[in-house]
Amino acid sequence: MKFPVTLYQDEEGWYVVECPTIPGCLSQGETQEEALLNIQEAIQLCLEVRKEKGLPLTTEYFEVEVPVNG
Repeated sequence: MKFPVTLYQDEEGWYVVECPTIPGCLSQGETQEEALLNIQEAIQLCLEVRKEKGLPLTTEYFEVEVPVNG
């Protein structure tokens, strides 16, 4: 199963990765590759916990278009 993730580098140089369709599901790594591997494990764990608690596994995810001037 595929999930969307966001990836950015923080002010200390770590790569932070988050899965926007699973509330609170995020991880990090010293490299992009490490962060992406870590989020796979985080997603699996988050899904297990949400299932155990009877919560929906994911939330709806939307994209909106915002005009950018200049």
